[in-house]
Amino acid sequence: MATSSAGDLRNFAIVGHASSGKTALSEAMLACAGVIGRMGNIAQGSTVSDFHVSEKQHQISTQTSLLHSTWMGKKLNILDTPGYLDFISEALAAVRVADFAVVVVHAQHGIGVGTERVWNCATDCGIPKVIVVNAVDKQNAHFDEVLADARAHYGPKVFPLNVPINPGPNFNQVLDVLRNEVVTYETDGHGKFREEPASGEWKDRATQLHRELIELIAESDDTLLNKFFEQGSLSEEEFRAGIHAAVQAQMFIPLFCTSAASNVGVGRLLDFIAKYGSSPLDRDKVDAEDARSGAQVQVKVGGTEPVLQVFKTMNEEHFGELSFFRIYSGQITTGGDLFNANRKVTERIGQIFLLNGHTRETVSRLGAGDIGATVKVKQTHTGDTLCAPNHPVKLPVPEYPRPNIHAALQPKARGEEDKVAAGLATLHNEDPAFVFRADPELHQTIISAQGELHLEVIAERLRRRFHVHFDLIEPRVPYRETIHGRAEHRYRHKKQTGGAGQFAEVALQLAPAPRNSGIAFSESLSGQCVDRVFVPSVQRGIEIACAEGILAGCRVVDVEANFYDGLMHPVDSKDIAFQVAGYWAFKEAFMKARPCLLEPINLVEVRIPEDCIGKVVGDLSSRRGRILGTDVDGQFQIVRADVPAMELYRYASVLRSLTGGRGVHSEHFSRYEEMPREIEQRVIDEAKKARAGNNSPAR
Repeated sequence: MATSSAGDLRNFAIVGHASSGKTALSEAMLACAGVIGRMGNIAQGSTVSDFHVSEKQHQISTQTSLLHSTWMGKKLNILDTPGYLDFISEALAAVRVADFAVVVVHAQHGIGVGTERVWNCATDCGIPKVIVVNAVDKQNAHFDEVLADARAHYGPKVFPLNVPINPGPNFNQVLDVLRNEVVTYETDGHGKFREEPASGEWKDRATQLHRELIELIAESDDTLLNKFFEQGSLSEEEFRAGIHAAVQAQMFIPLFCTSAASNVGVGRLLDFIAKYGSSPLDRDKVDAEDARSGAQVQVKVGGTEPVLQVFKTMNEEHFGELSFFRIYSGQITTGGDLFNANRKVTERIGQIFLLNGHTRETVSRLGAGDIGATVKVKQTHTGDTLCAPNHPVKLPVPEYPRPNIHAALQPKARGEEDKVAAGLATLHNEDPAFVFRADPELHQTIISAQGELHLEVIAERLRRRFHVHFDLIEPRVPYRETIHGRAEHRYRHKKQTGGAGQFAEVALQLAPAPRNSGIAFSESLSGQCVDRVFVPSVQRGIEIACAEGILAGCRVVDVEANFYDGLMHPVDSKDIAFQVAGYWAFKEAFMKARPCLLEPINLVEVRIPEDCIGKVVGDLSSRRGRILGTDVDGQFQIVRADVPAMELYRYASVLRSLTGGRGVHSEHFSRYEEMPREIEQRVIDEAKKARAGNNSPAR
């Protein structure tokens, strides 16, 4: 394939809520363009996009697939993205490199939380949107309701460019508003159709809509508006020239109806994309940072120096690591050297591919605005910028949503720790929305993801690719221990083994300290009862006791400890003796000072449809949550609550069950609070059982 000029490229992301038909729509586009002879089926695992093992297993998209075709002389780079919110980071990354977004809405279910997320991302990125109401062939399809809902969300600038004539199971006819025609499609999946002038009531409907569209386009531009007032209309040339500008300014959001499964309406959607869709020239500058000075600069499509950004990394068996990139300036060629401005290393570009799922076409070069993939850039990861060594710049790195579900990785076999760590690091470099950490306090490796399905897919990849064996279990909660009252205790450590012995006596006073103040150690010794050289030894013993925990094996916090008296021996007193005495003196005094457990409290923000608010608030209350307030955002309610962290394990899954997949939440650590007595005793008893069984104490 010859290198396409920037003006002839159409880079777009197909986005939307889960199960709205994005993969089927991309499949229909490839069928229309003749890239494939017949459309594949998701249930059979035969689609071009969903070719990964995890996608065939779960029968949903879990990764963004890159597709390409040609339509009306324009090269289309299609980014088919997952709709499940577990994989929202894939969609957000695709939107950032696209020039416009095709937002798919299911004709039965309407606008969902996932629709809102990708719509807002496209708005933040400054790219236009095209709405596709899909699955109009389903029973009880509600095109008019979805159109009204879209206008309620996004304003009267949402306008239908075609209307279904016979929605429902036999859907095959649409009214084309731009051409005042009735288009009748064959339903065999090839997308073929015939046209005829609209007549009767459909002619009247087309005329009325066409008139409203002309007015909408005229309102998007002052010059056109003046001509409209002077002439009472616009010429066909003025009207069609104004469509592109109105779409770019988002003064006009076109809406189409389709049945992707039977390839009805897709051809006319492709016509619109080729004629009026955004090209890289419509946003020919992107902000960047000079990698040497840190100054803000701009990268231009017409620039001569190559600048590209890797927006996705994936590993394929028998092929290796594949890096998806978009070129923002210049061109790249096979064998060329580029500088990674993020990691300060030079990478050699190997083979360059155009992709259609797992099918690869090798090319020798790609130019500005285009999207492709390459292999064997081992030190380059998702978000990195590659550029000319003499022109080092860094493009902004995407910010991914905070993970909201967590699990602890428990190895089944000894000796696999290094393999697990290497595997987790590799998977994180490929998918930055997944994070992990080795928690020294909990003695667990904690992995965090965007949802339960995301977590499951990550675990499958780790097992399959790195041949490790593990279970995912509930993470321990980092409780804290503190005291309510004051107490003191004197402890004598004396040990005689036949030679030099050990002797130390330590008297401590404990008192509660303000929350979040940690451990405050002081000494108020008088006279020469204890040599001051042993004061740090006592402090060290106290620090060890605090780290180990006393009630339930949790870290001790917010205690003032005063070393006020003691005894020493001129021969047997030494550092280790005073450490031991300080350790036990603190533990005994702590148990006298009305000890208690503190639990972490998270601030939870839940975004849900209004009809779910009762169920969600009730569930939060059952989790000992305190509702802080609710806000309205369009058609959605936002509920804020303080909830104990121990009550939030797998909450993302529960929320999706309560809301039919329409709810999302975020959670952030807020503070520590005292735990109710009945729950505290249960935690302490569990910790005792764990210690008795020679397990790590529950935290």
